[in-house]
Amino acid sequence: MRPYNVPEAQLAVSWFAMGWVCRYCKFSELWRSKIIMMPSKAILAMFLSACLAGLAVGQQGAATGPPLAVRTTTLPKAFLRQPFRFQLQAEGGIAPLKWEVTDGALPGGVGLSKDGMLSGAPSAPGEFHFTVTVTDSGRPAYQRSQALTLLVVSPLFVEWSRYPRITGQRIEGAIKASNDTAQDFDLTVIVVAVNETGRATALGYQHFKLKKNAREFEIAFGETLPYGTYEVNVDAVAEVAPINQIYRARLVTKEKLQVKQGP
Repeated sequence: MRPYNVPEAQLAVSWFAMGWVCRYCKFSELWRSKIIMMPSKAILAMFLSACLAGLAVGQQGAATGPPLAVRTTTLPKAFLRQPFRFQLQAEGGIAPLKWEVTDGALPGGVGLSKDGMLSGAPSAPGEFHFTVTVTDSGRPAYQRSQALTLLVVSPLFVEWSRYPRITGQRIEGAIKASNDTAQDFDLTVIVVAVNETGRATALGYQHFKLKKNAREFEIAFGETLPYGTYEVNVDAVAEVAPINQIYRARLVTKEKLQVKQGP
């Protein structure tokens, strides 16, 4: 005879339930003791609740989500000294996700936040290669890495296409201008030759619309000058009225040019 009058059906259900949940909790020793002999339904309910809570914690401790994957494989180009923002994307895993740069380096002035936001104003042009790694909050945690390249370009890029030279009494040359943005430029280009006394003589002037994504548009210049030593300066100013933005570029000859013939 049992020490306490526990109904047969209740005891059978209690025995089965406790035997099942105690496989997953730390109360197995209690279960093997005389806990089932207690007549209190409240104690029995508390015991079962504790075991189920332990089961939930154990399952959470080994939580894993859908496979973690990095969705971002390419980056938009960034513009020199202009604000840049781009959100890296990943899917799967257990939130929250944490991002970091694990190889290579970002351009100066740009950083990566833990939530995957690339932001800043690049301080130098060029191609920057780096690897990002995203880590989820699972137990165990999962990681995925992705190699990326960020191209930093000047919105308005000006370079010599024909370096200035002396032809008789003339200084002649040409530049090429590129618009690497998605907006048209209202472009003004002024070329002057400055002599040893600081006097400037115009060699060329252009004012026109440089279309978006235009590459290497050539602008020639030249003028006859009196005897003297000259430095050639090129100033280009691009205005984008719809966004109230102005870009500037400048070129200067590396050496003085000597006009030896003259009146």
